[in-house]
Amino acid sequence: MTLSPLDDYPIHQVPEVMRHTGTSDRNFYDRYYFNCFPTSGEAMLIVGLGQYPNLGVTDAFALLRRGPLHRVVRASRELGADRMDTRIGPLRVEVVEGLRRLRVVLEDNEHGLAFDLTWDAAVPAQLEPPHFVRWQERVVFDSRRLAQTGQWTGSITVDGEVLEVTPDLWWGCRDRSWGIRPVGEPEPPGIQVKNAGTFYWLYAPMQFQTHSILCILQEDEKGRRVLEEAVRVWPDPEREPEYLGRPEYRPVYREGTREVETATISFAPPGGEPFDVQATPVLPVHLMVGTGYGLEPDWKHGMYQGPDLKVQGVSYDTRKEEDAARMWGMVDAVGRFEYDGNVGHGLFEYWALGPHPSFPQ
Repeated sequence: MTLSPLDDYPIHQVPEVMRHTGTSDRNFYDRYYFNCFPTSGEAMLIVGLGQYPNLGVTDAFALLRRGPLHRVVRASRELGADRMDTRIGPLRVEVVEGLRRLRVVLEDNEHGLAFDLTWDAAVPAQLEPPHFVRWQERVVFDSRRLAQTGQWTGSITVDGEVLEVTPDLWWGCRDRSWGIRPVGEPEPPGIQVKNAGTFYWLYAPMQFQTHSILCILQEDEKGRRVLEEAVRVWPDPEREPEYLGRPEYRPVYREGTREVETATISFAPPGGEPFDVQATPVLPVHLMVGTGYGLEPDWKHGMYQGPDLKVQGVSYDTRKEEDAARMWGMVDAVGRFEYDGNVGHGLFEYWALGPHPSFPQ
C-alpha cells in the first residue's frame, strides 16, 4: 500500500489510502471533459482527461474540428501513486479555483496542435442525478456528474497558426464525472450479447447572456427514461436553480440518416409557462473518432499502452471519402439555441443508436 500527497488532506471517504477507490470494479473512472468554441461555430476543441485507478492507467485527448480538419492528440501513461498529478506528457488539467476556474494545456508537440486555455464559470456547478444502468446482470453505469457553462481565455495553435481565444467570443461547457462505466480492454460479453444495444441520448448545456439551461435525457429501446434533468441556472449563486420539468426532445433527422438537422426541446416548469427551445447543430464533431471512446480497438479509455508514456497524433480530412466514412457515433456539435427572444450557444450532444420507438421498425 502506497501513500500519496492527497492523503494529507482530510477528505477520506473509506478506510483506504486515497489512491484506492471504495470499489474494486475495474470500470471505475474519474474524468474531466471540456469543450471550447467560438459562438460563430467555425471550430470546436474538445479535451478529456481520465484516471482509471483499478486499471492503473491515466489518459487524455484533445480533439480539434476546424473546417474539414479533425485532429486528435492523445496520451497515456501508468497512473502511479499520485492522483493529483494530471500531467500526461504534453497534456494536463489544472484546478485554479475549484468549481470556478480551470486551466487546460497541450504543450508544443510534433502533431500540429497546442493550446493554453483558462476556463471561467458562468454559473454555479450543478450536480446531475445519478446515472444508473443495469444490463442483464451487470451494473454498467453507476456514476455522478457535475456540469457548468463558461467562457475561455488563451490561445490555440494549429499548424503554426495562432487563434486568439477571448471570453467575449469563445464559450464552452465542462463536466466532471466519476463512478462506473465501461472502460479499458474489452471484457468477455457473456450474457451481455443479448442486450438491445440502444443508446438514445441528448445532452444540451446551453448558455445565454443572462442564464444557462442544462438538459440531459436518455431513453432505452422501449422509450423509457433512464436519466433526465432540466434546470435553468443564473450566475448568482444565491438564486435557486429553476426546475424545468420533464424535457421533451423532438429531433428532425436528415433523410435516410440519424443525423440531426434541427430539434425542438420542450420544457414545462411546474407552476410556470411551458416553452420550446429551437436547437440547431452548427458544427458536428464526432467525439468517438480517435479519442478513446470506443471505436479504435487499439486505443480506448483506460487501455494499458505499456510502461512508457505514449503520445500519438491522428488527423482526418472530412473532404476525403474514406475519412468522412470514419465519422460515426456520438456527435458533439456546437449548438445554437433560441427561445422567447433569447439566443444562446452551447453543446448539442446526441446519439441515436439501435432500436427506439421513434424509428420505423
